[in-house]
Amino acid sequence: MTISQLRYLIAVARHRNFTKAAKEVYASQPTLSTQIKNLEDELGIIIFDRNKTPIGITPIGEKIIQQAKKILAESDRINELVQYEKGYVGGDFILGIIPTVSPTLLPLFLKTFVKKYPKVKLHVQELTTQQIIDELLDNTLDAGIAATPLENPRIRELPLYNEPFVGFIPEGHRLYGKPKLHDEDLLVEDILLLEEGHCFRDNILNVCKSSLPEDQPYFLDTGSFDTLIKLSKEGMGMTLLPYLHTLDLCEEDKKYLKNFEKPEPAREVSIIYNPDNYKRGIVNALEKTIRGIIKGLITFYDVRVISPLPPKNYS
Repeated sequence: MTISQLRYLIAVARHRNFTKAAKEVYASQPTLSTQIKNLEDELGIIIFDRNKTPIGITPIGEKIIQQAKKILAESDRINELVQYEKGYVGGDFILGIIPTVSPTLLPLFLKTFVKKYPKVKLHVQELTTQQIIDELLDNTLDAGIAATPLENPRIRELPLYNEPFVGFIPEGHRLYGKPKLHDEDLLVEDILLLEEGHCFRDNILNVCKSSLPEDQPYFLDTGSFDTLIKLSKEGMGMTLLPYLHTLDLCEEDKKYLKNFEKPEPAREVSIIYNPDNYKRGIVNALEKTIRGIIKGLITFYDVRVISPLPPKNYS
């Protein structure tokens, strides 16, 4: 049994396809198939059911794959510890970012990071918070950028910045003339929200200390702040935006923005990672790069962090 065979094993389990798995591990399909067969012969069991499409995994195969992931994680950690000790910042790194952060944060730091750390091969994926957590714990993701705190004891959090919420109040709305917003001004049934699954939706519900009413006249399934802005301008209600998203609005739309009284409600944005995955050199490089850029854009310190977790059953 070799480390290469275990990598082939996990790749096939992920793709349920020998050809796709071979591309992932940079091997020819015959080589990968032969190595998997050799491993099965050595162990005296069948790991993959090749008669199914996509390829199936036998019950004993599932157990072996889980153990293989642990072995590979420990093997990779040895190399990562050595590289970290030497101060080397490089290698493959898979980063997940939630959709409400990705469009504004990525353009700010990606070019700078790639230029400063050319030996890092960065793979960026847009994922929900739950997907990031699941993949971190499964060791298929190296780190994520998400709203925190998550209250997950198996995940570490490195706070990057606190991003205030800003009201988008169209003309004719009952709050349009107010100089500043208060939490008490907000009515959840009057706020346009992102679809379920977005933590920013839960942020807002937690600010309002309320859940959506059961007699809501319509339900909106969108993950786009731009859609919420357009609907708001059509008189469908107000909405709340993360501060960085407001920087790219046109001057016409900026006149509808309204700040909160201090301390302003805000979301904490952090790098999150599984401590068993020890690519701390790259994690630290990301943290340093993002903090260096953000500190010139967000100067709000008098804020209160709102939980991104689903709201409690407020009475």
